[in-house]
Amino acid sequence: MERCRMVELSWDGWLVPQFAEELRCNQKTVRRWLHRFNRWGLEGLEDLGGQGRKRRITEAERSRIIAMVKQTPPGRLEVQPSNEMWAPDESGSAEWTC
Repeated sequence: MERCRMVELSWDGWLVPQFAEELRCNQKTVRRWLHRFNRWGLEGLEDLGGQGRKRRITEAERSRIIAMVKQTPPGRLEVQPSNEMWAPDESGSAEWTC
């Protein structure tokens, strides 16, 4: 919407500094969008796909990592409701401590 407004204002004879201030954006940004519009028409105002950093892990891997972080690490002491302390080993069984 804002990009279309930039084009409208330019057609109405506004100068870049005027409508950059009106739209509260950088003059360089305004010029970039106007150049894209002049080159490719309305398609130039659309977002380009594939921008930004590519994911390095899958969504399933991300979910697995989050689930692991929420677990108590093996060997960490925990206080039980009976006020006794215990630490699970890596197999998940508890080792009672003094």
